[in-house]
Amino acid sequence: MNWLPLMLLAWPLWLRQQPEQQSPIWKRRSLIVLISLLTARYLHWRITSSLNLSTHLSTGLSLLLLTAEAWLLLSGLLPLWLAWRRFPDRRSTIDQLKKQWQSSDWRPMVDILVPTYGEPLEVLERSLIACCHQNYPNHCVWVLDDSGRDEVRELALRHGCHYRHRPTRIHAKAGNLNDGLQHCSGELLAVFDADFIPQRDFLECCIGFLQDPSVGLLQTPQTFINADPVMRNLGMERWLLPDEESFYRWIEPVRDGWGAVVCAGTAFLARRSAINSVGGFKEQAISEDFVTGLRLRRKGWKLLYLQQKLSAGLAAETMADFVRQRQRWANGTLQSLRLSDGPLGPGELRFGERMAYLEGVVHWFNNMPRLVLMLMPLSYGLLGTVPILISNSEALRLLLPLWASLLLSIGWINRGSRTALLSELTGWVLTVPLTLTVFTNLMGHIGGFRVTPKHQKRNRGSFSLVLVIPLLALLLLNLVNLLGLVTTTPMDSEMLDSRPLGLTWAVINLLSLWIALRACWDPPARDPAPWQAACLPAELEDSDGQRRPCRITALSESGAELELATPLPAELKITQLRWTADLSPLPVIWERTQGNRLALRWQELSDQTRQQLILWLFCRPGCWPERQAPPEWRALIALISRLIILPSRRPFHRCLMPQTPPQ
Repeated sequence: MNWLPLMLLAWPLWLRQQPEQQSPIWKRRSLIVLISLLTARYLHWRITSSLNLSTHLSTGLSLLLLTAEAWLLLSGLLPLWLAWRRFPDRRSTIDQLKKQWQSSDWRPMVDILVPTYGEPLEVLERSLIACCHQNYPNHCVWVLDDSGRDEVRELALRHGCHYRHRPTRIHAKAGNLNDGLQHCSGELLAVFDADFIPQRDFLECCIGFLQDPSVGLLQTPQTFINADPVMRNLGMERWLLPDEESFYRWIEPVRDGWGAVVCAGTAFLARRSAINSVGGFKEQAISEDFVTGLRLRRKGWKLLYLQQKLSAGLAAETMADFVRQRQRWANGTLQSLRLSDGPLGPGELRFGERMAYLEGVVHWFNNMPRLVLMLMPLSYGLLGTVPILISNSEALRLLLPLWASLLLSIGWINRGSRTALLSELTGWVLTVPLTLTVFTNLMGHIGGFRVTPKHQKRNRGSFSLVLVIPLLALLLLNLVNLLGLVTTTPMDSEMLDSRPLGLTWAVINLLSLWIALRACWDPPARDPAPWQAACLPAELEDSDGQRRPCRITALSESGAELELATPLPAELKITQLRWTADLSPLPVIWERTQGNRLALRWQELSDQTRQQLILWLFCRPGCWPERQAPPEWRALIALISRLIILPSRRPFHRCLMPQTPPQ
């Protein structure tokens, strides 16, 4: 047996000793070459030696499996080879550019556009408070209200914002933004979705990059003040990172290296003349942001990416909404293939740029071969057919080196923004609905724009039957398949040799389907306010004015949780909590006690106090950390331990998102 491929696994193990962003580029390139060679070696063997062509059924299944594997492996190489080129990290230039424009006479007027359509007032108000309290004074906030609600008008005017409700609602968000552009006149414009909260230094950090007159748009990352449903429903918010982390910390920087930055529709700063030069935001596209960015590139404008978290929004709050949001993104990206402004359309796009944009389209097609991999193990136990001829020695010599190298490399090369195995396991809940979306899109049915609901209260937990039924059907089929594999004695050598792979594959499928089902259970949410993890020294004041030191462990707009050195006397009445000079002491009422831990709710807060709390919670510069994905094996153990027990969301067991401690 040739052990050289397995010995090559020492290379990614050695590379992991130093973070990728601190490593010379030749290390990244060496890993890309290694993975490419192992992939080519594996696919050569698959094509020449592993196809089962004994019957029509086995031939069809074997070719289908080979096609699915080849598609996933080759499409996975595309972002790796795009990463061959150096890509910039502009965070180091923020201070220098800030000093340049602040020392000049250039003080551009910035219009901040906040499109809204039916979002709860509590959500919209967070965004308006943050937009109105930018450190850069020369700005104007526009609330573009497509719902025409009187309460939104009153909220906007109360915070000193301009209010606009267009008479005819057409072309969804793009039409709303274009209508707003006709009524404001700033040299620059920033766009924030109604649930996004910019930090106070957003404009200060971004304006300097538009000193270059050829720059049309600067995109910043999206991050979230709440856990997405996969993380929350599995109780894995400490162990998993949202999908967006990988996009904004790896994919978008790689595209930036090719000049192919994707406009994400929120948290960006643009030059008005650039937007006007392409006729405004693209109105015939579901993903108006993606296509508008492409139009800007074709016009010769530079699109830059600043890898600094300067704002945060709300992730989808139920699994059904999470899936529908991804389906809308998929529909919009796939629709762009039909548009003359899309990545396949004519115009001045270099080959590398076009491939970088197309990589985002290929991503959605990957769900179809993933579904094939979900279904293919059924051929062993249910059909008695082997779709791949492979012995134990071939699995060790050809399959193991490739997949082990991928498992060891993905987290490193993605700069700790995602795990290799867990990201795939937890993503299975999306495979069936996204495959249906791709099929219907290819057949010509393109869904419309739909706002993702936010800030929802749920008194009871629930499943989405649309998601659960296909997963239950697949789970049942896989159980029958596994039973057939275990109880049936193989009658030929092909089945006998392939049985270990079939059993392993079936077990992985069952585990993945169970994870997907568990992720579909949305727990009750009686308090929709997002909670942030904290470790802050504080003082608790009682009715006699006596102060007791404590440590805050969780904070939200609705209350706080804290720990004391010793339990409080039962008869003691607490009145206030203070922890920062930036915020006046907050009046509190007792909610629950557990030993020396205390859960508190805020009493009714004045408008000014609530505004101060929001600014402190969400708008402090640098408050959103760049987390690193934990070791895969530890996260996998944590996940398996949570597959039976439903996570509690009561006090002291809340779903918490981390924040960077204040300086």
